[in-house]
Amino acid sequence: MAPMPPTILIVDDHAAFRRAARALLGADGFEVVGEAAGGHEALAQATILRPEVVLLDIQLPDMDGFEVADRLADRPDPPHVILISSRDARDYGGQVERAASRGFVAKSLLSGHTIRTLLG
Repeated sequence: MAPMPPTILIVDDHAAFRRAARALLGADGFEVVGEAAGGHEALAQATILRPEVVLLDIQLPDMDGFEVADRLADRPDPPHVILISSRDARDYGGQVERAASRGFVAKSLLSGHTIRTLLG
């Protein structure tokens, strides 16, 4: 029996990016179980959907991705968080390295392979 594909929640305030990421990751074998446009919605969706992975934009309208990642990390059996941004990781100083995440991916480099590499 083939292993179940990793489940993923996509969090980004741009609907066009969420659609593109859903298509890309679905084609790469991920099961996209939901989407959220902001931090509060992401926390609620993560509670309901229990994804294995949360693809999390750093710049959200209601709270930044670093805070969302911290809140997710405090939960029992937290999902793996992968931070994304259209900006370079260096633009955030040391915040990316200190974040409660498995790593960072620039949106332009997003692929299923990159996510699997970060997940180990």
